[in-house]
Amino acid sequence: MDTAQTVIPPLAALRCWVQGRRIYLEINARRSVSFPASKYKVLESAPQSELEKIQLQGGGRIVQWESLDEEISVDDVAHNRFFHTPKALAIHAG
Repeated sequence: MDTAQTVIPPLAALRCWVQGRRIYLEINARRSVSFPASKYKVLESAPQSELEKIQLQGGGRIVQWESLDEEISVDDVAHNRFFHTPKALAIHAG
């Protein structure tokens, strides 16, 4: 009996951008996800100029706002899991 489990790697984004108070992640040519900044306390209270300083890290697996000290897992967002990613975990995901 084969007991090996298939491990699915975490999703990665190809690009990210902010439009208004909404964050968009392009996962592949056919799939994009978005979420409102209000899902995260730090992003909700951030000025628009800081919110727009979005970048991808860890091979596209982490969305980061360095100046806000906020990192979010792309896989979590894509699966509607909205919680803060502790920085130590986010670094290891990359």
